Amino acid sequence: MANIKDVALKAGVSVTTVSHVVNGTRFVKEESRKRVEEAVRELGYVPSGVARSLKHNATHTFGVLLPNNSNPYFAEILRGVEDRCFAAGYNVILCNSNEDAARQATYLRVLAEKRIDGLVLVSSHRDAALREALSELKIPLVLLDREVAGLACDLVEVDHVAGGMLATQHLLDLGHPYVACISGPAELSPSSQRRAGWKRALAEAGVARREGDLERGDFSPRSGYLAMQALLKRKSRPTAVFVCNDLMALGALAAAYEAGIRVPEELSIVGFDDIELAAFSTPALTTVVQPKQQIGTTAAELLLERVQESRTEARRVILQPQLKVRASTAPPSRRKD
Repeated sequence: MANIKDVALKAGVSVTTVSHVVNGTRFVKEESRKRVEEAVRELGYVPSGVARSLKHNATHTFGVLLPNNSNPYFAEILRGVEDRCFAAGYNVILCNSNEDAARQATYLRVLAEKRIDGLVLVSSHRDAALREALSELKIPLVLLDREVAGLACDLVEVDHVAGGMLATQHLLDLGHPYVACISGPAELSPSSQRRAGWKRALAEAGVARREGDLERGDFSPRSGYLAMQALLKRKSRPTAVFVCNDLMALGALAAAYEAGIRVPEELSIVGFDDIELAAFSTPALTTVVQPKQQIGTTAAELLLERVQESRTEARRVILQPQLKVRASTAPPSRRKD
């Protein structure tokens, strides 16, 4: 690969002149500029982004570290981040931690070595080591969905408690006497907050929780499938289930279908996230809508504020969820025992 010295030699000018032409930092005589531009084209010279970032202390690159980039929820958020960054002239480097603390730590180090200007993070683990690593980055940071205690940085998330209440209240309003729940991992704050919304809605409606009405998954379709199988084996199986994300809800639908349980005639199911696939399940999934494009766009705008406007105080943006009613929920009176 040609370097700046090769270009200078071919154009018959100094390295400094080539630098000024490439970076537009100083006036260069027309004849010299044309020779440099011709040499750049012939040699296929590409200026070093690393060298330029060292000079200007900026790379116009943001990092995004997700726990599972195969999850459509995160993919749709990423689209919002990328669209806003691209419009502002910034590139995005994506890394996937795969919900692994060691991989997360490695990628944080790699992104720091790339001299990124800011980071959007959905954390995999929220231990003291992560908090220390993030504090040492010394770059603008936006957390999505999952807070890290003791870290003063920007945060964008949806009111998960309100979302859990919306889902549960919908099922209670339809006339279901009880509402079971398939929760996500206990250690993740969105999971615990959605579960808290389920509990609060039941309490406000005066509905006592029954033993066995809560199963846990790991936000994957298979875990939702297994959790629904467990609920359907209960002596008093539920007529309604709030599932704490759409991927688990799709697995739950599959389990109900295999068991010969008709949805929504015999069982109503509500998910959470409103991923694109939710509208195309059979039946189409009623779900709590997270404004994923807005989440991603807002995260990018917070980084841009930090970088371009030198904002220093941390901002916390809490977005409100909505309920999207589709075909997977109905009154229990439609059941045929």
